Amino acid sequence: MAWLGSWETFVRVVECGSMAAAARRLDCTRAQVSKQIGELERAFGVRFFERSTRKLSLTPSGEIFHQHALRTLENIQSTEFAVRNQGDSPRGVLRISASLTFGRMFIAPLLPRLVARYPELRCELILTDQVVDLVEDNIDLALRMTKVPPDDAVAKRLAPLQRVIVGTPAYLATHGTPRVPQDLVHHSCFNYLLGGSDANWRLTDRQGKEFTIPVSSAFQFNSVDCILDAVRASHGLAVLPTYLVNAERAQGSLKTVLDDYDPISNFGRHLYACYTPSRIRAPKVRAFLAELESEFEPVPLWERSGAD
Repeated sequence: MAWLGSWETFVRVVECGSMAAAARRLDCTRAQVSKQIGELERAFGVRFFERSTRKLSLTPSGEIFHQHALRTLENIQSTEFAVRNQGDSPRGVLRISASLTFGRMFIAPLLPRLVARYPELRCELILTDQVVDLVEDNIDLALRMTKVPPDDAVAKRLAPLQRVIVGTPAYLATHGTPRVPQDLVHHSCFNYLLGGSDANWRLTDRQGKEFTIPVSSAFQFNSVDCILDAVRASHGLAVLPTYLVNAERAQGSLKTVLDDYDPISNFGRHLYACYTPSRIRAPKVRAFLAELESEFEPVPLWERSGAD
């Protein structure tokens, strides 16, 4: 299918809005992109683009070709995916997305076991705290901590996520232990700068009553690891997930406060495995899901030996 490359190039030019941008996306030169588009137009005997110094715009013929090219390329991709994933043995490349800290702690250690069990499998772990596009980024499965799973994907709930307010014994000895939520206004409190965080902490008590507390600190981070380091250094308090702090709680190097109150997080209370509907048929995805289930169900690994 020698024509396939030029069809893909055409679609990328439309998506990117220019040949130069498409060339960057395709990791080739602008001249190569221009040559492929020219050959495509000559093959069909029509012009697909109106060219100007400012931008490219599709001609009526180009609009029609774009619609058919998208459908054709999607069908080819689906066919290729189905053919390559026949059989019961996981094989090929499995692309996984997870958040930076959680992925480093709990997903990366799974991969050596997985590829040792399935020698024809290769794994790529994409660590980012930004939400990836499953289709655009060619992700087979994404681990997401979210209140609302995506509508366009299958979302399997894997584990509950509990969060606690923690500080060091040294910090609490110096600044005092908060007894009620309002006491937090007198403490240095770290907020995570991604995910729509604001300057308030929201807590609920055992009866479900909600408290909104304005908190502050002289410095903030967009990294959970940096927040944890600041807490460890006795610079303040933070709301952190138990998967990150349970080991240190058990050792006594971190203490929880306001245990009768439940922090409300923008990231929700569950970990989900998210994938497009077609991916579940792939043996490599099924194998990885089974590995995740054994690791996180019925009780997540970090809750089995962590502090209560």
